[in-house]
Amino acid sequence: MPEIVNGGIVIVGGGQAAASMAAKLRAEGYDGALTIIGEEPVAPYQRPPLSKAYLLGEMPLERLTLRAPAYWAEQNVTLRLGEPALRIDPAARVVHTAKAGIRYDQLALCTGADPKRLPAALGGDLGNVFTIRTLADIEALQPQMAAGKRLVVIGGGYIGLEAAAVARKLGLDVVLVQASERILRRVACRETADAVRALHQAQGVTIREGTGLRTLRGEGVVDSVELVDGTVLPADLVVVGIGVTPSVRLAEEAGLVLGDGIVTDAQGRTSDPHIWSAGDCAEIDLHGARMRLESVGNAIDMGELVARNMLGAAETYQPKPWFWSDMFASKLQIAGWNGGYTRVIAKDVDGESFWYFREDHLIAVDALDAPRAYMVGKRLIEAGSDVTPAEIEAAADLKSLMRR
Repeated sequence: MPEIVNGGIVIVGGGQAAASMAAKLRAEGYDGALTIIGEEPVAPYQRPPLSKAYLLGEMPLERLTLRAPAYWAEQNVTLRLGEPALRIDPAARVVHTAKAGIRYDQLALCTGADPKRLPAALGGDLGNVFTIRTLADIEALQPQMAAGKRLVVIGGGYIGLEAAAVARKLGLDVVLVQASERILRRVACRETADAVRALHQAQGVTIREGTGLRTLRGEGVVDSVELVDGTVLPADLVVVGIGVTPSVRLAEEAGLVLGDGIVTDAQGRTSDPHIWSAGDCAEIDLHGARMRLESVGNAIDMGELVARNMLGAAETYQPKPWFWSDMFASKLQIAGWNGGYTRVIAKDVDGESFWYFREDHLIAVDALDAPRAYMVGKRLIEAGSDVTPAEIEAAADLKSLMRR
């Protein structure tokens, strides 16, 4: 039977939330035992560059990792890597792995999310069908990203669009398939989608919207993609980017309350007073709506907040959403959360920007190659500004909005 060891504060997960939480605990003066349990065999690393610079070959592994190896040793953080957490015993306060039972004083679940995969019935188990979420995913995909090959991307969200952009830069022929009527339907307005579509089409990406996947074809390895409308697309490889599901198995089996993720209170605590959660797996409150925020900013901010609250700060989480996506030479920056928007104002000052209003209240901005618009919009949103749609429309200098 595996031995029981003392883990002190134990963090399950190896991403941004886990790393930020551990670092903040040490920075706040916690000097007790601190353990990170990671399923992957590598130290905590950034996930956003996986589908961008790292896939393109422009970022080495040492820049992908969040901290140098020496940092964890210097901070006396025990990394149990390549050692998946198998189950939690909340009564005994022990996390079990195949190698040990790790007793915790407090536990944080930063288990992230898992990519949705195509079922085997649709050809999802064929060779050369990839998802993008982990370092291992990219190491499997990279050798196939060779000039002249034919890539079909299933899904027109950010992951799919970023993969398409990288593939075109590497010289592949790319077709992106979106089942709904347009790309970015879940996350952005039509105006932003139109601008992003034009960007991709100008670089040679074929985008097919309003027709879904019927099946992948091939004998052992994918060789074509059949669409619902009967079109058959030749394919040497397929990237599936159809969203993620929160990784909640451990939480569910431990009896924690779940919603669209692990339900947390305003301080990041779950339904068990000794268990916390942060990052992509955690369901939070954002302006009265229960949701998960899949973003680096949320992972950092919530991870650090939970660290402080573990030490008694009793702070309330106030999310300040921000996101970004790199495609070709362009950068899309997003501030705020556009849920329930009723109006969008498009601006072409210093790049393209799209300003979301709920009635007359500014709630979000998308900025495509428009860093000033992003900066101004982010500050206005976070300050709760009462800037009006008319003022946005009339502004020839966006910075003037900060001096109202």
